[in-house]
Amino acid sequence: MFRSIALALFLLAGTAHATSEGAIKWEPWSDAAFERAKQENRFVIMDLEAVWCHWCHVMHNTTYSDPKVIALIKEYYIPVRVDQDSRPDISRRYENWGWPATVVFAADGTEIVKRRGYIRPEIFASILEAIVLDPSPINYGDDEPITQYAQSGLLDTKTAAQLEKSYYEIQDLVRGGFKQPKKYIDWDAADYTLLKARQGNEKSEKWLRRTLDGALKLIDPVWGGVYQYSTHSDWDHPHFEKIMSFQAEYVRIYAQAYAQFGDPRYLKAANDIYRYVKSFLTSPEGVFYVSQDADLVKGEHSEGYFKLADSERRELGLPSIDKHRYARENGWMIHALAILYTATGQRRYLDDAVTSARWIIAHRALPGGGFRHDEKDIAGPYLEDTLSMGRAFAGLYLATADREWLERAADAAAFIERNFRHTEPGYVTSVDPKGSVLKPKVNQDENILLVRFANLMYRYTGAASYRATAEHAMRYLATEQVALRFLSNTGILLAGVELANDPLHITVVGRKDDTQAQALFQAAIRYPSTYRRIEWWDKREGEMPNPDVRYPDLPRAAAFVCTNGTCSLPIYDVGKIAAEVERASRVATN
Repeated sequence: MFRSIALALFLLAGTAHATSEGAIKWEPWSDAAFERAKQENRFVIMDLEAVWCHWCHVMHNTTYSDPKVIALIKEYYIPVRVDQDSRPDISRRYENWGWPATVVFAADGTEIVKRRGYIRPEIFASILEAIVLDPSPINYGDDEPITQYAQSGLLDTKTAAQLEKSYYEIQDLVRGGFKQPKKYIDWDAADYTLLKARQGNEKSEKWLRRTLDGALKLIDPVWGGVYQYSTHSDWDHPHFEKIMSFQAEYVRIYAQAYAQFGDPRYLKAANDIYRYVKSFLTSPEGVFYVSQDADLVKGEHSEGYFKLADSERRELGLPSIDKHRYARENGWMIHALAILYTATGQRRYLDDAVTSARWIIAHRALPGGGFRHDEKDIAGPYLEDTLSMGRAFAGLYLATADREWLERAADAAAFIERNFRHTEPGYVTSVDPKGSVLKPKVNQDENILLVRFANLMYRYTGAASYRATAEHAMRYLATEQVALRFLSNTGILLAGVELANDPLHITVVGRKDDTQAQALFQAAIRYPSTYRRIEWWDKREGEMPNPDVRYPDLPRAAAFVCTNGTCSLPIYDVGKIAAEVERASRVATN
């Protein structure tokens, strides 16, 4: 009762108090904030924002500048602000609540309230008041403990069927994308659909083509680069932020779609997106930045700005660019460029990928094969940085057959196994700092990528340890409570399919300085597949990383296509590799 009366009296003078005291003094995320909350009998309020986010700016300019909100926070809360790109662990933990995401904690770290997106000042003030009067935690039902995990690392038939059903039900067959207000390319769904289209599924191909065609509208016609998404259930209302994850994955998806469908518009899309990355999100050293803001003036819509020509935009100024050089973001783009190189053969993409990889190795590597996020991290290491770089190295090995990259990928996988394996199925987002208020959690998207990466390493090397990593992550994903949590979990379906099946396997046998072997290898990596094992065996390098096939001694370079434990006759003509893959695929299907 005393606390309620004190709050009521305090609110009567809220405006004057706020005016005299000034703006909110935000603190970084730390356990010290919670210690202070305990000592001062306060709550901790976290504003989890993105530096590129329009509605984050609006909330800063309006809600967090409102005198009543300021007064309440100063009296009862420890205010913490986090740039979600800088903290993958916190970002992944609350990714379904932002951006901005607002989370209020008790001093012991218990979550009391979580809110998604922009909140108007008067509503926000009422929330802050209500928490003070009744700090009982709200159960959102999104963090229920798992009582029984899947027993196998493979998807059971029932769960796979339900995921497949959801995959079709959520597709917007008229406009492309999903049946939801936001339109974008879901890259897990795109990968899975490319696989199904390769198998002859016309319905899937039609949906994917409509999605790819619709998303062309999200590419900036002036600078290139792709906007994050469109609202209004169509492709005509973009939000203008340009984030590295979208630049990288769209480059990769459009490159793979070009290789598979041969549509020159898709190659142009990949080139236009990377043209922007080279111009705006690349450092002088050739390392990739994080994002460009949606707003020229923070908090003001920039639709008119992005309708202008290049010179007119530059006269007004440029939206701000986040110039951090994170290992995670660079890994994303390195991997995408390796795939774009395999689809086009244009050496500049591979050269740019290698330049970035060398810099990250020199400036972000940790002992034992891992990577830190930034130049200096206040927490971590985080799973995503090492996982992203591991996938990048695997992509470079696919594109070059240079064993250095496979060895680096192996080191990254070993670091992940040593540092992020959970006692229950799955791998956690970061190392577990002793005594920390929030314990690391297992994230679905990270584990999908880890299954795919570890499984590919198993296929390339034959090492059972990688299979064990993939299955440990897959047991988490295959758990019904996880797999069926959302309407579409195509990534889980995709990870399960890859884990249960051999990849496309093409091996070139011949010296790497032999022009015929070089031509065969280039033809091999051109063959479109989202799941493939392409190798080049130069006997001077010793045994194959995974000598599961014994190739004959031949007087000249040749390629072999292998499926289901059998291999083709030697292929000497580069033009016959694709035909042999198609033949072998039909045999395997039948």
